[in-house]
Amino acid sequence: MAELVTMDLVSPEKLLLSEDYEMVVVPGAEGDFAVMAGHVPVTSSLRPGVISIYEGDNEKERIFVNGGFVQVADNKITVLAEEAIYVADLSRSDLEQRIQDVNEDIEDAKDDEVRRKAQENKDHLEQLFEALG
Repeated sequence: MAELVTMDLVSPEKLLLSEDYEMVVVPGAEGDFAVMAGHVPVTSSLRPGVISIYEGDNEKERIFVNGGFVQVADNKITVLAEEAIYVADLSRSDLEQRIQDVNEDIEDAKDDEVRRKAQENKDHLEQLFEALG
């Protein structure tokens, strides 16, 4: 049996996940990096992207994170995510509709602040859509 690494995924609201895995790939600020048992200690900020969890060569789970931090030490990964969403819970058609709606909001915006907030929302929705692959 392969050695395992424990991953704790924490959002601002609660502990979302605490399990043992063979390998976890996280979207670090400087690029994706894989963590397995025995990984050297590291701390990194996260960029928006997908955490991929593997058992052997099979991707078991995909979780979108919208920024945060990751710390690796003593065969443990702690992810403090600003937002975490299981990719399997995302709906392609729902996201397409929401992106279309926010495009209309951007076009209809009466001032720069409303337009900026709508653009931020659009960027976030597009990152979620991209996570679907």
